[in-house]
Amino acid sequence: MNFLTFGRRSGLRVSELAFGTGNFGTGWGHGAERDEARAMFDGYLDAGGNFLDTADTYQAGQSEVLLGEFIKGQRDDLVVATKYTMGALPGGGAGVSATGNSRKNMMRSVDASLTRLGTDYIDLLWTHLPDGVTPMEEILRGFDDLVRSGKILYAGLSNFPAWRVARADLLAELRGWAPLAGIQIEYSLAERTPDRELLPMAEALGLGVATWSPLGGGFLTGKYRNQDANADARLTKLGMLVHTETNARQTALLDAVTSVAAQVDAPATHVAIAWLLARARRSTTGIVPILGSRTRAQFDATIGALALKLDDTQLQQLDDASAIPLGVPHDQAASSTASLNGRKTVAPRVVPVV
Repeated sequence: MNFLTFGRRSGLRVSELAFGTGNFGTGWGHGAERDEARAMFDGYLDAGGNFLDTADTYQAGQSEVLLGEFIKGQRDDLVVATKYTMGALPGGGAGVSATGNSRKNMMRSVDASLTRLGTDYIDLLWTHLPDGVTPMEEILRGFDDLVRSGKILYAGLSNFPAWRVARADLLAELRGWAPLAGIQIEYSLAERTPDRELLPMAEALGLGVATWSPLGGGFLTGKYRNQDANADARLTKLGMLVHTETNARQTALLDAVTSVAAQVDAPATHVAIAWLLARARRSTTGIVPILGSRTRAQFDATIGALALKLDDTQLQQLDDASAIPLGVPHDQAASSTASLNGRKTVAPRVVPVV
């Protein structure tokens, strides 16, 4: 597995694939028991990975507890990221102060995560998602205090709109607070809306990008085309964060993935992740897909994507099938730029100032 620097704003070195531990535990009624979780963890490290992503809310805290057990003895060799916002207890915790982005919940959540993880620092803390209430200044000042205290090393925003991230990045720079290291977003062949704002913003500002759900919740594997074979799938058990084949575009996309898979004699899973890795290699900031297997067998069937290299024709086939309209103002800007570039440019006349 190759390594990269997570964005141009940090020196954090991470593997090109992260591993998400949302399935470590059974607090949601859908996940992996301890031994299965350990097998996935060991498989990921054996493959050369070092970037582990969890959250206080995953499996009602069980994910952090299991991950904390597994990292003992090798903590400093690993990059551990976790999140706060939603609370670790079923139903969001004991009260209104146990959720959200407030400074109070941030500090409480970080201390609780450190205890569950059995460590004295978190490499990367994410605000999990906007709460619609807390000012960005409060979040950023909390990040800065945690960095200065050594409880976290880096901070980032997960599932935030581009305008809020850009404003936060500038606020941190102007106030002399700890800079944002990156963003975490959903991105895959099935979900390309970040191409409109989030990815260009991250590229321009030098923010690292961690991308969740690289297989569209299993959609890109093609397994949901046969519902009878998937009684134990995420679609039926977890019931969220899953793309399904409900329109002509999704059918065309799945057909394209299947076609490329046949061309390279590889599973559709490998094709979907290989496309993401190719997209990541064109970035200057570091795009890191987060794998999210539920069993060791799923992990083993996924990690082989590292060996697959798609050619330009195959990448273009997937690009075309998954493309989305960029919308206003991007389509208009592209049209105007093409029009301007097609005109003859005349050098401006220099008028002397007297």
